[in-house]
Amino acid sequence: MNKQVVFYFSEAINSHDVDRIYSIMAEEHTFVDAHGSKVEGRDKMKAGWAGYFQLFPDYHIELTDIFENGNTIAAFGFAGGTYKGIKTANNENYWRLPAAWKAIVEDGKIKLWQVYADTKVVFEVMGRNG
Repeated sequence: MNKQVVFYFSEAINSHDVDRIYSIMAEEHTFVDAHGSKVEGRDKMKAGWAGYFQLFPDYHIELTDIFENGNTIAAFGFAGGTYKGIKTANNENYWRLPAAWKAIVEDGKIKLWQVYADTKVVFEVMGRNG
């Protein structure tokens, strides 16, 4: 069941359905980004996801492997997106990188969503486009 909650959450992310993402987050949800910065509370993260989708309107994650240990889920795969949706002939604004996620599921909701990824490429793309 916990794996399925993570799949539902990733589907909500990929569909950019902020209300659905919100409904799957626990009230005391914590998000930890790839640099260790924390955002606590699902209301703050609802706004955070909305803002992220403005930066990367085609952001998506691909889960290729998923492991469960009690209520802790480890997922591995890729994340990608195009900065501000700006398409170029050589696709230089698009990035795709290996990523991993740690999730803690409680009562069918995501209590923790932690991202592990080397975001150097993402910041390079953003830097080229101001």
